[in-house]
Amino acid sequence: MRVIVDTEKCCGAGQCVLVAPKVFDQRDDGIVVLLDAAPASELHAAVREAACVCPGAAIRLDEQA
Repeated sequence: MRVIVDTEKCCGAGQCVLVAPKVFDQRDDGIVVLLDAAPASELHAAVREAACVCPGAAIRLDEQA
């Protein structure tokens, strides 16, 4: 899995950080920071959930990577 974030779409809700804190963080202004673009398999379910709950659709997943 490869995680791609579009900081231009991020609205700073922080849902990704709550769901997958080992993969996502936030800057001081609330915009997403990607900590791990290729998370371990045990984190995949949480990353998928984070992408689903992102209100700005700022998280994209490449499941083939």
